[in-house]
Amino acid sequence: MSRCIIYHSYSGITRGVAKKVRAACGGDLIEVKPKKNYNALTVYPLGGYRAMNDKKDPINPEKIDVAGYDMMVIGTPVWAWKPTPAINAAIAALKDCKGKKAVIYATCGGQAGETIAIMRKALEKKGVEVVGDMVFDKKTVRDGRKINELIVMVNAAAIA
Repeated sequence: MSRCIIYHSYSGITRGVAKKVRAACGGDLIEVKPKKNYNALTVYPLGGYRAMNDKKDPINPEKIDVAGYDMMVIGTPVWAWKPTPAINAAIAALKDCKGKKAVIYATCGGQAGETIAIMRKALEKKGVEVVGDMVFDKKTVRDGRKINELIVMVNAAAIA
């Protein structure tokens, strides 16, 4: 089963999870980046505000064609208990995703809030079946067992 791993990472933590999934499961990495980067002074006040209000940032790549994949793994940091504006835009930018499967994950310092529910709802509106989800906090993101749980989830989704 062909898969892609779509993610946005500000600090590198979400990227680290994406790379571990790719190393264990294969697939193409697609890093989503805002066209206008946040910096240390703007990431939480502006980025968090935009996330809190379910905004979408202009991103690169502008469109994400997943026609050649059977499933997606989509990861986001949590800002203001919600997905980042870049991941909101990435989900909106998915092309030819109807009927695909997805496993979603979020990385956060404490609690994920509404992040997973928001991602699930946006993907289901596009016809994507979310077959699994996971949240990593600052302790579990370094726990190899928790990463392995995500890898098992991704591999199980591929054969289901």
